[in-house]
Amino acid sequence: MKEFTTPTQFQDLAQLLSDNGIATSSTWYHGTSSGLISAIQSEGLKGSGDAEIMARQLKTLSTIGHDTSEQKDPLFLTQSKELAYFWASQKTHTRNLYLGGGEEAVIFEVNLPQEQQALVTTDAGGAALVMEPGNLYLAWLRELYENNGKTLAEIDPFKCDRMDYLNKLGLAYLAVDVEPQYLTLL
Repeated sequence: MKEFTTPTQFQDLAQLLSDNGIATSSTWYHGTSSGLISAIQSEGLKGSGDAEIMARQLKTLSTIGHDTSEQKDPLFLTQSKELAYFWASQKTHTRNLYLGGGEEAVIFEVNLPQEQQALVTTDAGGAALVMEPGNLYLAWLRELYENNGKTLAEIDPFKCDRMDYLNKLGLAYLAVDVEPQYLTLL
């Protein structure tokens, strides 16, 4: 995993990490691709909001006879700029692969109003990452823990506390859209 590095200005995990996991606050982060900046700044963050990629994927699936359906995913958030950068890099890779562009990874800081803050929940869908052999995110996260003198404990998706996905893996989501005034491009 040494080939993946986070820019210095986003390296914050050392300050957030303790023996109990990754600290949370009222500030969240969302990683995405630079090709989406304009839409996000004008319309906000929306679940399954990458219309270009969604349309491309649905078209591809339909050409191979797959019966398509549009499912709205929630907004994925994390309490760390460093972790958001990983997901931003993944999104950027996908967009550059599908759209052939030269997009870059970007992070939005998300400061929600109180009523939306209460709706942020741990992403238990992280169980799929835990069960995937050699998952890239978990390998990288394990390395970050070790670099900070901590150990990422193994998570048993059948027995763990649901909050482990947030507290240990930095995975959260929000099932409502976020208006632009609550977002800051970092």
